[in-house]
Amino acid sequence: MKAATNNFDAANKVGEGGFGSVYKGLLLDGTIIAIKQLSSKSRQGDREFLNELGMISGLQHPNLVRLYGCCIEGSQLLLVYEYMENNSLARALFGPKESQLKLDWPARQRICLGIAKGLAFLHEESSLKIVHRDIKTTNVLLDKDLNAKISDFGLAKFDEEENTHISTRVAGTIGYMAPEYALWGYLTYKADVYSFGIVALEIVAGKNNTKYRPEEDFVCLQDWALVLQQKGNLMELVDPRLGSEFNEEEAIRMIKVALLCTNSSPALRPIMSEVLNMLEGRALVPELIMDPSIFGDESRFGALRDQLNRMQSGKGSETSTFRHSSDSTEGLGSSSTFVQHPSNQS
Repeated sequence: MKAATNNFDAANKVGEGGFGSVYKGLLLDGTIIAIKQLSSKSRQGDREFLNELGMISGLQHPNLVRLYGCCIEGSQLLLVYEYMENNSLARALFGPKESQLKLDWPARQRICLGIAKGLAFLHEESSLKIVHRDIKTTNVLLDKDLNAKISDFGLAKFDEEENTHISTRVAGTIGYMAPEYALWGYLTYKADVYSFGIVALEIVAGKNNTKYRPEEDFVCLQDWALVLQQKGNLMELVDPRLGSEFNEEEAIRMIKVALLCTNSSPALRPIMSEVLNMLEGRALVPELIMDPSIFGDESRFGALRDQLNRMQSGKGSETSTFRHSSDSTEGLGSSSTFVQHPSNQS
């Protein structure tokens, strides 16, 4: 691994994961790889490292980042992944201008479908039923053909009990976390569905959910999208960089599906296989039902706002790990969970 990365030269560093750095490497046969180097001081430790290895090695899907192998030597823990030439979706959409990619509409549609397929596999098709917990544009990587692959599978834990949800260590990113998970630690597959909805909105708009506020009254991109939905003017959300070169029907469908996914009530969100069917036009998109049960009064909204403020000031619960969407976690990071597949996700 040292030879592949020129002794982990800083020039080969391509990202910073939740528990260590990510380097680009070159094997003797010419294969380009990405190496996640876990810090010897990482709290993750050998047990979590082996959990991560066992999980990823058993998962093979076109829309998941592939694990080639591992290397353990003393305190040095390394994971070797396929290299993703076009880095993260976050960088492609709203990174520094020199690193942004010209993503036309067919590419955006394909990327969104790829993420949906990857999540549907994790939730419903794989032998290990997994809640990712930190779906965001930074954790979606793009290969040379702009195919989307989901990354970030550290901190894996089995749920020993056959529960339909887990109340566990909250780990996620502000702006992408489902409200029931951020507020109460209530975790089901629907938390990933919510995060996917935010990512889908960002794909259409080309804007970061937490950084875009067209007017002072709007909290975020999602808030603006809901207002445009009520006004019947969803086309205003579409990235102006696309000009008129996009499929209007597909764009409207993607926005409506995204808003359905980000409903405040997890019971009203679809599962990912249903999301995929809607995005591909095989199923109708139901009318959006606004459920005010979670954010219907100022006290509940204030609870979430206060929680986030505490986390930002470093005074939050020791069992919570919130990250800002601007945090540099490009590459391969840190927060999936195994769960038993519930018989009813709706």
